[in-house]
Amino acid sequence: MRTRTFAFAAASGAALLAVAALPATARDARRSVAPALSAEGPVSAADLLGKVEGCSQISQGKYRTDAQAAATVPVCGKNGAVFWKADLDIVCDGRTSRACNRKTDPWFQPDTSFHQSDDQPLSAEKLPFVVVPSPGPIWNYASSGIKGGSVAAVIYRNKVVYAVVGDTGPSGITGEASYATAKALGMDPDPKTGGADSGVTYILFKGSEVHPIESHGAAVRLGNRLARRFVANN
Repeated sequence: MRTRTFAFAAASGAALLAVAALPATARDARRSVAPALSAEGPVSAADLLGKVEGCSQISQGKYRTDAQAAATVPVCGKNGAVFWKADLDIVCDGRTSRACNRKTDPWFQPDTSFHQSDDQPLSAEKLPFVVVPSPGPIWNYASSGIKGGSVAAVIYRNKVVYAVVGDTGPSGITGEASYATAKALGMDPDPKTGGADSGVTYILFKGSEVHPIESHGAAVRLGNRLARRFVANN
């Protein structure tokens, strides 16, 4: 054990000497990058937003944010994820609850495209989830490695909430998330009056899936790992 400790110390000393030999600007760059790549804590909204400033469009066209709006929202591709920037309309569909029912939401539907592990609809009041557009000529989410239960990072006003893909919506409209997502982001979650007109970023991680889909804790744990990987690889 002592020999191994000495070898490790010698190697560490050599690495420190190598860094010291670099020009000041190179040493500063090494110091600024290393903590971001090795940190185990949550990834900040600023770190994620810094990786989605431009757009390499992968959709065949653009989405509307509602039926009357112009089509202005492309789906963009990055290493390990897809993303778009839109509004956030409140979805209360799924299991009937105190906050989500036919009285509180005139557009209420008692089902979601993806179900809990007990085959019941998801709870929009309790579970942060996002809605993806149904497959169509603009884009098919499955072709990008996205499925029910995939992890999404939803960002608004420098706050990040991890959610799952929980429902599908119209094939030409995007920008929807559950009551619980809006509430976690600090928005008014009321289906009639809440949401946000703009400024919401949705990052969906390719090939990811939460088990069980209704476990928000699992989504947060996986989301943190995928977010760190996303920042490091883009």
